[in-house]
Amino acid sequence: MPQARQNQISLDATNSYHCISRCVRRQYLCGQDPLTGKDFSHRRDWIRARIFELTEVFSIRILSYAVMSNHLHVVLCVDQEQALTWDDPEVARRWLALFGGTPLVRSYLAGEKLADAQLSAVSSLIRKYRKRLFSISWFMRCLNEPIARWANAEDNVTGRFWEGRFKSQALLDEASVIAAMAYVDLNPIRAAMAHTPEESDYTSIQQRILEQDSKIAAGDKAALNEIPEDLRTAIGRLMPFTDEVPDDPERAIPYEIRDYLELVDWSGRAILEGKRGSIPGNLPPILERLKIDPGNYIRFINRTQKHRFHSVIGAVESMRNLAGDFGRSFLKGQNAAAALFSPG
Repeated sequence: MPQARQNQISLDATNSYHCISRCVRRQYLCGQDPLTGKDFSHRRDWIRARIFELTEVFSIRILSYAVMSNHLHVVLCVDQEQALTWDDPEVARRWLALFGGTPLVRSYLAGEKLADAQLSAVSSLIRKYRKRLFSISWFMRCLNEPIARWANAEDNVTGRFWEGRFKSQALLDEASVIAAMAYVDLNPIRAAMAHTPEESDYTSIQQRILEQDSKIAAGDKAALNEIPEDLRTAIGRLMPFTDEVPDDPERAIPYEIRDYLELVDWSGRAILEGKRGSIPGNLPPILERLKIDPGNYIRFINRTQKHRFHSVIGAVESMRNLAGDFGRSFLKGQNAAAALFSPG
C-alpha cells in the first residue's frame, strides 16, 4: 500500500530526493512507438525545457535527470534556506510566473495601495506560496501537469498521460546521492539506447560532459547553436560540483566533477561488459571515499540486487534514524543498504 507523501518526504532528514514519473501503461508516449512507428521524441524536449524553467522559479536544484521514452527521473535538492530569505514581493513574482494569482496579489505587486486587511490577506497567501516554492510535490505537479495537457491536446484525447503520483526516494547521505545520480545518468546505457555517457541523450551526464567543452563553457554562440535549443537553455543550470563553484561550496555537490564523470564512465563500461560478478580494475577513487561496495554498486545501477531499496536510500543507521522520525520501527531496504554502503 502506498505511503502518504508526508511519510516519504522530510526536509529535516534530507534535502535530496530521487523522483520518478511514468507514462500510463508505460507506453512510448515520449519516444518512438515500435508498434505504430509514431515518433513522440519532441515531448522529451518539452520535459527537459520544463524542468529547467521550473528551477528558475522554485528553490530546487537539479543534480541529475534522464528523460526516457516512457518515464523520467530527476535527482533534486531542495534549498529551503534560500526560499526563506526571499522577500514577499520576490515570492509573489515567482508564484505569478507559474499561476495567475489572485487579483489582490497582482494589485500588491503592481504597487497599489491596499488596506490593512487586504495586506494581511496578501501576507497569508505569500506564506502559502513560499512553502510551495520549496515543495517537491508542487515542483513535480508543475512539471507533469502541463506536459500531460500538451500531449493530450496533440493527440486529441483526454485522460491520464502519467501514472498516478510520482514515486520518490529520500537520499540520506552523500553516498546515496552519488549512487542515485549515477543510476539516473546510466538509464540510456542500461536500456541499450546508448553506448557511452556522451551519447546518452536527454541526460544530465551528457549535459555535464558538454559543459566541460571550453567553447560552451565560455558561452561561444556558434558552439551553443550546434546543440538542441532545449539543451542550450539548460546549460549551466545543473547543481554544480564544488570545484566548479569554489566560492560557494555550501550550494554545490561536495566532490569534483572529474571524479563523477570518471565514476559514470567506469559504471557504463561495467554495465556493457555485463560484469556483475567480476568488477573491472581501476576502481574510481570516489567509490572508496564514499565507502560504497563496488560489486553491490554495479548491482544497484543495474537494479539486479536481490534486496531493493524502496522509499529511502542510505546507510542503515541513517535509515533507522529516519524511521524513528516518522514514528516507525522499520524502513524497507535495510538489507540493500547494508550490502551497498559498507561500514567504515
